[in-house]
Amino acid sequence: MYDVNFVRTVRVLGLMIATVMLVAVGGAHAATEAFTKERFDALQAAGALVLVDVHADWCPTCAKQQKVLDAYETMRPEADLYRLLVDFDEQKQWVKHFRAPRQSTLILFRGSTQLWFGVAETRESKLFEAIDGATGMAP
Repeated sequence: MYDVNFVRTVRVLGLMIATVMLVAVGGAHAATEAFTKERFDALQAAGALVLVDVHADWCPTCAKQQKVLDAYETMRPEADLYRLLVDFDEQKQWVKHFRAPRQSTLILFRGSTQLWFGVAETRESKLFEAIDGATGMAP
């Protein structure tokens, strides 16, 4: 038999570890954040739905995409979608890694599986369709 205090301690530690893991992954729904390898790896390991957005601040197509993606998050707040921005000008190694031919490239992952790849896509219907398909949500 285990000591009651030992069992309680193990349970508390288990809850603490689970809480730390949720915080590390970002909880239920995260805002857009800068791409880092560590964050991307953690989200992939957790099997999260991640939209890698190869973005440039000066890009008008990127600005249109941001409006559509912001609208998606507003209309589908229950979607567990994490948006990671790769800076097209400053993070060339990641632009190359993701084989982005230009800024305004969007790549959708579930865990380590690439689900969708789009370049310069700004149509709400297409972007919503891709993300809804990955989340299993009906429009």
